[in-house]
Amino acid sequence: MVLLRELLGETLRRRRRAQKRTLRDVSKQANVSLGYLSEIERGHKEPSSELLASVCGALQVRLSEVLAEVSREVAVHERGEAETLGREALAQGRQVAVLPRPRDKAEPLSDVQEEVARRRRALSAAPASIAQVRSRHRRGEVTDSVVRAAA
Repeated sequence: MVLLRELLGETLRRRRRAQKRTLRDVSKQANVSLGYLSEIERGHKEPSSELLASVCGALQVRLSEVLAEVSREVAVHERGEAETLGREALAQGRQVAVLPRPRDKAEPLSDVQEEVARRRRALSAAPASIAQVRSRHRRGEVTDSVVRAAA
């Protein structure tokens, strides 16, 4: 499960670093303590809407742009979870763990059972290797939390 405060913090940090600005500089302009801004960027604190607007103003970026970027990251996480949990269970808003029924080794599977088993194996397969995720991270396509989740 992804935490919104972590994605928000990573997005703010990425924007600040892209401008080659220090925490001190942004905290002064946003009228926020340096320590608190650091905790927000590390995902330890969740900022209020007023504080977030102030930080966005200091970074000279629209609040809507930051929230849209965070929204895209959340969607990436949701797609990854949908592949692992199964689309049907996620669409119904519940998580389901399907355990195989103990059966006799001599009992053959029907065609339908074989198809269900094949689909379950495909869903449980890892969507991407950690190397692929790290490569996407270096290109700036995914955030730190995606890499931590894949590890």
